[in-house]
Amino acid sequence: MKQQITTFSANLPQPSSLPTTAIKVHGLHKHYGNLAAVRGIDLNVNKGELFGLIGPDGAGKTSTFHILGGVMEVTAGEVQIFNQPARDARLMTGYLTQQFSLYLDLSIDENLRYAGGLRQVPDDLLEKRRHKYLKLMDLDRFGDRLAGQLSGGMKQKLALCCALVSQPEVLLLDEPTTGVDPVSRREFWDVLGELSAEGMTIVVATPYLDEAERCHRVALMYGGQIHEIGTPVDLRTNLGLHRLEVRTANLEATEEILSQSDQTNIVDVQTFGDRLDVLVQDISSGETQVRELLQQHQLPFPSIEHGEPTLENVFVTRLRQQGSAPQFFPFPRSRKRGQGDKENEGTDAFSVSSLAIYAHNLSRIFGKFQAVKDVNVEVRYGEIFGLLGANGAGKTTTIKMLCGLLEASGGEISLGGETGNLRSADLRRRIGYMSQKFTLYDDLTILQNLEFYSGVYGVPRKLRREKIDWVIATCGLERQANMITGQLPGGWKQRVAFGACVMHEPDILFLDEPTSGVDPLARRQFWKLINDFARNGTAILVTTHYLEEAEQCNRMSFMVAGETVAEGSPSSVKASQPGQLIEIIVNQNQVASKLLKQYFESWRISIFADSLHVVLDHPEQEINQLIQLLEANQITINSLRPIPFSLEDAFIGIVQRSQR
Repeated sequence: MKQQITTFSANLPQPSSLPTTAIKVHGLHKHYGNLAAVRGIDLNVNKGELFGLIGPDGAGKTSTFHILGGVMEVTAGEVQIFNQPARDARLMTGYLTQQFSLYLDLSIDENLRYAGGLRQVPDDLLEKRRHKYLKLMDLDRFGDRLAGQLSGGMKQKLALCCALVSQPEVLLLDEPTTGVDPVSRREFWDVLGELSAEGMTIVVATPYLDEAERCHRVALMYGGQIHEIGTPVDLRTNLGLHRLEVRTANLEATEEILSQSDQTNIVDVQTFGDRLDVLVQDISSGETQVRELLQQHQLPFPSIEHGEPTLENVFVTRLRQQGSAPQFFPFPRSRKRGQGDKENEGTDAFSVSSLAIYAHNLSRIFGKFQAVKDVNVEVRYGEIFGLLGANGAGKTTTIKMLCGLLEASGGEISLGGETGNLRSADLRRRIGYMSQKFTLYDDLTILQNLEFYSGVYGVPRKLRREKIDWVIATCGLERQANMITGQLPGGWKQRVAFGACVMHEPDILFLDEPTSGVDPLARRQFWKLINDFARNGTAILVTTHYLEEAEQCNRMSFMVAGETVAEGSPSSVKASQPGQLIEIIVNQNQVASKLLKQYFESWRISIFADSLHVVLDHPEQEINQLIQLLEANQITINSLRPIPFSLEDAFIGIVQRSQR
């Protein structure tokens, strides 16, 4: 690293002489005309610290990153990187923006060589780092593939590699794992933990708050200001609440009853996959009140476990206290049910023609590469079906074939009962499609985009104003309707894109990673809307990398390398996992994780907030081995217990076992 830095400039400080405070921010303001994006923030980040900046879409995080990266001037205030103005310290700073900073017509290797050349990395070091980081990101087999041909997650991995080839002293990551599958997300954060342990200073923004739990300290930012800062433990403790995990057969009704309760002890109710997180002021009386309320309404007896609040609980509760939670507006429907549901309503025996989406032995070949291999899909009206898989598994290709955007190389497809022309105008009016890439026109205003799509989808003129007003209100953009869409933060674009694709009340809805990059509050609003459409008869096929929300699917299938490797309900998928998941809380998480990966397959070990998750196929023999290994290395075990598989744990196990 020392040789690399002296190559840049003799005036740059050597690593050994760098001050202990890496980043100093004082009184930072950033205005865009009359809009105050950042309003007087103060912030210090220590050398070697992994620091999280979290907040809702539009909080001012990206503007702050632009200024820290030296690519944008401040309106007022001071920003220093190792006692230098941010603009002068750019050669010491690696910056991964939300937008891909890649050349799509260059290969992976060419992008890396270009990034290394810009930072004057010597050829021998560049080759070493290329090998190290591409292997770490599982991209080493694709060196000659064009960046434009990579999946969204693979592009993110490559962009991170490009930011790391110069081994910067400060690494700025603005939502680096957006669109990245759970396996790769864990790999990302393992890499960040290692880099931080080696002394690199890392500031990261993420909408996935389970990731932010791994930061040394976290700042909660909204409205252009930092409102709370501390370790994840500090933030959870300062909330002053307790968490009940409530599981019941009727989650929807339970949430409604608890949310509308006038019990002052119940502070918040949040849906998380197959459970409710109920935040209460007093844990024992809170549990009693929950049981009594459900008993009064003749709802099933719940399973209730006690837990510490999560960082996501803190995030959602603080924003609700500020009145920042998005309001839910019922969709203005002009008809009651999806067209295809009528003749089969109340029957269990479905023919192919009565299914909303049907595919048998679906395949797609690009040249010599088979992207999809004999995939079968069945989705009924009123059902939410999850198509899950790692980046590059073939999910988007499958969706494009199912909705007629891409011709299949083989197999049968039926869409809304149509087996012939999947591109007919009549069928198109019954389908909604939200792609991974934003389907909006960046150079049009929000209002112009919505007017355009209401026309394309054939929304009757007398209903257009009402539907457009609903989208704008749901997105909380009443005062920004005439803003150019390209100026919106990514999470807000996702909301508008979702609204645009449902205005015509589709019978069939394809959602390809609809909540990618969306903050937790907006993500919950998305799923409330998705469930509302399903209850009104729409067949929904959705892909997501945030598997806690995938728990809300009725059924799902997992794809690996173009093939289906598992399918069923979320509960059946989790129950089918071999072995046992063990949760261990130790005094040195990162050290313990690194140690255990030397003796167990690396995918079996993962860091979850302040605990380790370990998958053991033979727990009766392996637990003693694991304990002895940790104790022999002076790692204190505070607790060890078996826990049920989460869907994310199951996903990673299925993918890794299939690849073996």
